[in-house]
Parts: sequence; structure tokens; C-alpha cells
Amino acid sequence: MGSRTALVEDLMERFPHVPREAVFKEDLLRGGVAFDPSALSDNEDGEVKPKSYFIFSFDHGTLPELGEAALRRPPEEIILTGGPYDLRRTVVSVRVNPASPYRVAADDAGVLGLYLDGKRIADVGVPPMPEYYRHTLSNGKSVMEVAPTIQWGYLIYLTVFRVCQYFGAKEECQYCDINHNWRQHKAAGRPYTGVKDVEEVLEALEIIDRYDIQKASTAYTLTGGAITKTVAGRDEADFYGHYAKAIEERFPGRWIGKVVAQALPKADVQRFKDYGVQIYHPNYEVWDRRLFELYCPGKERYVGRDEWHKRILDSADVFGARNVIPNFVAGVEMAAPHGFTTVDEAIASTTEGLRFFMSHGITPRFTTWCPEPTTPLGKANPQGAPLEYHIRLLEAYRATMDEFGLTSPPGYGPPGPGRAVFSVSSFMDSLSPEDAVVAGK
Repeated sequence: MGSRTALVEDLMERFPHVPREAVFKEDLLRGGVAFDPSALSDNEDGEVKPKSYFIFSFDHGTLPELGEAALRRPPEEIILTGGPYDLRRTVVSVRVNPASPYRVAADDAGVLGLYLDGKRIADVGVPPMPEYYRHTLSNGKSVMEVAPTIQWGYLIYLTVFRVCQYFGAKEECQYCDINHNWRQHKAAGRPYTGVKDVEEVLEALEIIDRYDIQKASTAYTLTGGAITKTVAGRDEADFYGHYAKAIEERFPGRWIGKVVAQALPKADVQRFKDYGVQIYHPNYEVWDRRLFELYCPGKERYVGRDEWHKRILDSADVFGARNVIPNFVAGVEMAAPHGFTTVDEAIASTTEGLRFFMSHGITPRFTTWCPEPTTPLGKANPQGAPLEYHIRLLEAYRATMDEFGLTSPPGYGPPGPGRAVFSVSSFMDSLSPEDAVVAGK
């Protein structure tokens, strides 16, 4: 293929059942996008909602390597519409890559567009600055720092522990830059609270609730790094759970409560449920046994793959299978030096994992791997996984859901092209609008 355009068009022709919007979205997520200065935000002083760096960097360069985009943040997300491919409304999480063949820039009339190989391929919309971002907490902290929203305002992302206790080369997941992201923001002098105080979280949520008059925010996610010991004297279930308890007591039923944590023993999972959490995300990261052991050494050492999977299945007894939604990092299956060398092998392995969980009524979801350069796998694989892998994964995901009669997982907003808001992969864009389900069902 002589250009990225030719590659994308070839895949759209070969996989006509995958929405064309998802093909572009996956390519932007896996490879990033460049921003002309005309497309950057004015940070928290402007009219555009800026990128919050809510847990990982999701960039293809460190802050010093991003140029003006490190000083004037790009938007949190972009929306693609129209253009020569007649794209339906598609929400895409921003992953900055100054070397990307995709570029967002304003034309002579000041209208933003997405350009590929120099050709305008879509109109670009950017999220307006929400009213709740214009207000600060009583201690001066911004709402964006304490309780940023993503997925076009659908999800409040509460990273209440900004580092991970899996630390160093022998424990950190090999694709994860949570600890580096913490370090780079602190080095840049940006506010980046390590452990968020529960009262600060509640105050930020009060501001969101007060000014989100359209009730666009529908769910919150409690998350952060793994806890192998304690934080503030609490183990992992109690640490993340006590935020949920406080939120549910202050705002009963206002949001769908979700928690991303390790696969914990059943008694700990029950504590999450007792605290008011509705959806549990015990992420299994990568299916293949050898790759899990190599790429998730801390998780293998402290829990182990087989026990991790057993705990996921056990948690369905607590939450119900539909409300257990483990994530995997789509693409690391093909990461050198240990990953699969063909798309066929990688898809076969990942589909085996999908069938394992879906046969038990558990519907995983996935995040499209962004090869951040400070991670071992990012350094070794700056191009990420082939775009064909990501497109075929969408096909396999939908087929496996259909095989087991499952609908879209709850807590992710509406499914379907032109409707989905989940921004860090296209799995919701690739499903039918009829696949919708509500939490608790």
C-alpha cells in the first residue's frame, strides 16, 4: 500500500460489515493524530474542553516531545462527521502523534477538519467547555483535575489513586504508563493529585451535578493503580469501595457506579457490591497464557492468570454476569518480541478468550492499544498492531456476542454507529443499535 488512505479503503472494502466509521476510529486510536496549532485548546481558559490525561498519557510522545500541544492541550475528544466517506457521528479519544498521517486543522474559514494524506476526509467537532469545568473547589483545585468527564460527558472518570503499586520492570504491565504519566505531569509542574481526598471528590461531583443540567453525565468510574499492600491504611476493596459508599450516600441513584480494580477474592468483591457499586471491571488485559505471564508480571506474581480468571467468574455470583465487564488491551497480542506474528493467530487467541467469558454470560470490552513510548512494548512497537487486526477483532467480537446471544454491556451508553460515545475503542460503534441493555438487567 502506497498510502494510509489506500490501506484504509482496502480494509473498508474487504470488511464491509464493519462500520466505516470504526475503521477510521481504530486507526486514529492505534496510531494517533497530529494537531495544527489552530486546533488546540486554550486549556481551562478557553471554549474547548481540553484533554485531562485522566489515567494514562494515551500519547505517542512524552510531553516535551509534543511541542505546542504540551502547552495548549488538544481537545479531550473529537467528533468525526461527513466528508467523502459520509461518516456518521463518531466520538474518538485524542491520542497525540505529531508524526501521524492524520491531522486536525482549521481551513481558511476557521472550520476544523480531519486530513489524511493531505486530503480533508471529515468535519471535526470538539467538545465545548462544560459549565462545571469553569468552577473550582473551595481549595482552588479544578473539577477537571479531580473529576474529569470523558465519552462526550457521559462518564465521570475518578482516578483516585494516580500510581500503581506494581512497580518496576519486574512488576509493571509492559504496555502501561500510569506511573510514567504521573511522573511527567509532576515534572511539568501540572497539578496531578496522587491520592484524591474523598471530600474533594464529593465536592467536585456536587459541582457537576449542579451545572450538568442536561444530566449528560450518566456514570462514574472509580479506578487507579493496583494496590498490593494498602493506601491510607486501606486494602484495595476498601480503598476504592469507600469512595463508592460516600458517593452513593450523597447522591443515591444519580449515576451508574463502576469500579475498575484487580480480580479480587469473592468476599472483597461483595464489599464493592455492598458499598453501592453496580458494575465491576476486573480487567484481564490479554488472553494468551504466555503473553499474560510476560506482559503482566505483577498480576501473574501476585494473583496468577488461572486465579484471575476464576475470580472473574466468581464475581458474576455477586454482580450478575452482565455487570461483570473485564477489559483487555487490544493489540498487545501482536507486540514484539513475544507476541503473535500473524493476524490470524492473534484473532484466534483473542476470540478464544471472548468465547470463554461470553459462554459464562460475561461480556468483555476492550481498549485499543496506544503504544506509549515510555513503556517497554511501546518502545519496541511504535506502530502498534496492524490496523487489520483491529478491524477483524471488531468482526470477531460481534460474531461471538451473537453466538452467545448477548447484548451490549451496560454502563457504556448507546451502541451503534452514529450513536456510540465510548471513545477508546470502536466496540460500541460496531454493535447494532438494537443491542442496547440497561445496568442491572
